[in-house]
Amino acid sequence: MQETAYAKINLALHVRRRREDGYHELETLFAFVDDGDRLSAVPGAVDRLSAHGEFAVALDDPFGNIVAKALNKLPHGAGWAVTLDKRLPVAAGLGGGSADAGAVFRMVERAHGLPEDWPLRAAKLGADVPACVLSRPCIGTGTGTDLAEVVANDLAGCPVLLVNPRLPVPTGPVFAAWDGIDRGPMPDGSLRAIALAGRNDLEPPALGLCPPIGDVLAALRATAPFLARMSGSGATCFALYDTLQARDAAAEELARSQPGWWQMAGKLR
Repeated sequence: MQETAYAKINLALHVRRRREDGYHELETLFAFVDDGDRLSAVPGAVDRLSAHGEFAVALDDPFGNIVAKALNKLPHGAGWAVTLDKRLPVAAGLGGGSADAGAVFRMVERAHGLPEDWPLRAAKLGADVPACVLSRPCIGTGTGTDLAEVVANDLAGCPVLLVNPRLPVPTGPVFAAWDGIDRGPMPDGSLRAIALAGRNDLEPPALGLCPPIGDVLAALRATAPFLARMSGSGATCFALYDTLQARDAAAEELARSQPGWWQMAGKLR
């Protein structure tokens, strides 16, 4: 079996309050790019994970990797030998590990079906994992695990460019640096309407911890997208374009001006 672990972006991310349990109350609009990590699985005597690709070196504990944990959460018959092509940067705001886990859930679903309580099992792996299992536009509330799919998807097929300055930004310190101010709820409407009227409340604290994010945003905005914003807790930023030609021109320009930055071009699912 083969499966893509679709890159996750937060078109909007509103942090409403700190909860007594230490988590944060969120309202976020998840969207997914049609590219990401690649996973394949073949029968094996026991479960086994091997990783390669540009960012595989960041996976220093393959047995503690979220892919292995996802397999342990689900009945999947005999052993699976899973190969992970790690193409997404780690600690980058793209849900890379969560996307990998989501891909495992979808492979298990095809092979054996998922148990009814799969959302709970997915949430125990990470707040983004349930959304990444679906890998379709949805609104997350609570800690991001309470999901409602978006019916009015007017951004399907929208050209998108992802850019990361190759700097990891751990999620915990960004949330800890949030100023605690509730700037209001996420708006209603279609994906495009929510994205344009929304915001990412983690962008200011992430900029304070990783100033090069500001350079990425400035470079993307200079390419005239209709929206450029940081995803998740950073450091990856995304830009949305009305045409493939505009996106490709932006990608070429950034490749020339900032050859050290990572980028991925795709379309929204």
